[in-house]
Amino acid sequence: MRQKDNLLLEIVDALAASVEAKDPYTAGHQKRVGALTKAIVEKMNLTEQDVNGISIAGSIHDIGKIQIPSEILCKPGTLLGEEFALIKTHSKAGYDIIKNIDFPYPVADILLQHHERLDGSGYPKGLHDEEILLGAKIVAVADVVEAISAHRPYRPALGIDRALKEIERMKGIQFDKQVVEICLSLFREDGFKFS
Repeated sequence: MRQKDNLLLEIVDALAASVEAKDPYTAGHQKRVGALTKAIVEKMNLTEQDVNGISIAGSIHDIGKIQIPSEILCKPGTLLGEEFALIKTHSKAGYDIIKNIDFPYPVADILLQHHERLDGSGYPKGLHDEEILLGAKIVAVADVVEAISAHRPYRPALGIDRALKEIERMKGIQFDKQVVEICLSLFREDGFKFS
């Protein structure tokens, strides 16, 4: 079983590297989201299987971007409507890429749902609160914190304080309250930092 787990982790690393090779602006993004995801899950005292499965999902949550043209991923300006619509397909594309890999956790479903929001404003299905997997709620918070704090092709890094204020503002509206509280405490009390 240990050999199978190691093989799955090697597959995860290869998938993450393939996206980062295509999109240099998000190089390291998935790894940082994976690290924050893991820290949140560990602080929630979930099972080892939960920690491993949700962490894997965080580490490859944007794998579907491999199907998006580089000129859209790296566009320095605002995306046009059809460009943003194409970006939004990456959740389903990621799901389709890994749905047949035998993970001992619903990793594909987390990839599909990581842009869903509690209030139904997310995509691809507009799911609400309890319809969204806990793992997807965790990856969503980690993804937003890293994305806001880091440099993007269309704007400079906004910093961790701005990112934390945003998830705090949207706590209970778009993001799970418990997940947000744990994320805030990781940065503000435990000294968590992206490496």
